[in-house]
Amino acid sequence: MAIDFSSALPTFVITLREGVEATLVVGIVLAYLKKAKQTQLNAWVYGGVGAGILASALVGILFSLLIKGLGEANQQYAPVIEPILETTFSVLAIVLLSWMLIWMTQQAKGMKSQVEGAIGTALKDNQAGDNQAGWGIFGLIFFAVLREGFETVLFIAAKFQQGVVPALGAFSGLAVAVLIGVLLFKWGVKINIRLFFQVMGVFLLMIVAGLVISALGHLDTAVANVAQMSRRSADLCFYYERFTKEHACILGPMVLNTAKALPDDKFPGIVLHALFGYTDKLYLVQAVGYGLFLLTVGGIYLQNLTGWTKPALKDTKRASEAIVPD
Repeated sequence: MAIDFSSALPTFVITLREGVEATLVVGIVLAYLKKAKQTQLNAWVYGGVGAGILASALVGILFSLLIKGLGEANQQYAPVIEPILETTFSVLAIVLLSWMLIWMTQQAKGMKSQVEGAIGTALKDNQAGDNQAGWGIFGLIFFAVLREGFETVLFIAAKFQQGVVPALGAFSGLAVAVLIGVLLFKWGVKINIRLFFQVMGVFLLMIVAGLVISALGHLDTAVANVAQMSRRSADLCFYYERFTKEHACILGPMVLNTAKALPDDKFPGIVLHALFGYTDKLYLVQAVGYGLFLLTVGGIYLQNLTGWTKPALKDTKRASEAIVPD
């Protein structure tokens, strides 16, 4: 049986982008400690990285147990519980990833100064030996790694992706992120990190937009399953055949059907489905939700990006040095 690696693509993209962001924080801290001749505190940095990764893995395990436990708690309601959980996690992932995407474009210019300011404060206030400053550094790194890890875990939970393949995508993204960090801070390779975040940001925007379609699809499935359980709830599906023959329970009429030309369960449709939420049967509410998301979140992101793009495109070296310390 062939292994489907399409589910590894979105986790790779998410982990790569989140991992690079965390790697930048780690690299800036290490460079600052070297400049301040406080390299004895490097162990606290590595400890924070390790603890953050372990905490992220623990959160992932807890999410898996929660999903499995709720699904097995009452088999009678399993057809309803699973799509409701998928909808809930999808909405949380949409909100968190959208906020992170917009926040990053607004804060990226001052990332280096903010991180160095926090480390400088920890060193300045260190009156009780290295431990006090060490714990401050540990906390900064730990929460930076945990935040990025939690966003990845939440996305995986939203997609209900389990098994080796999604995990392989996540670890591959993390490995590439570490490699980029080594190129930047260890070997001094000049990388246009701003342009990297811009490209990855567009990818992430499209991935999250796909989650909007998936979330609405899961919600429709949940409502349809509830409607089938009893006559009292049958009216929850308010679209009927008298409106249109091709319709969903609450998503309205079908507006696009590409099942024959590009099915979402076969290559390349399955890749587009895993990465961007492509579906070969798109309904009215899904199309409207997708468009509204791109107009609002996408519009804000691109608006923030326009003021951030020009310096990066004009001067690659300057773009790299804006974040990477000397």
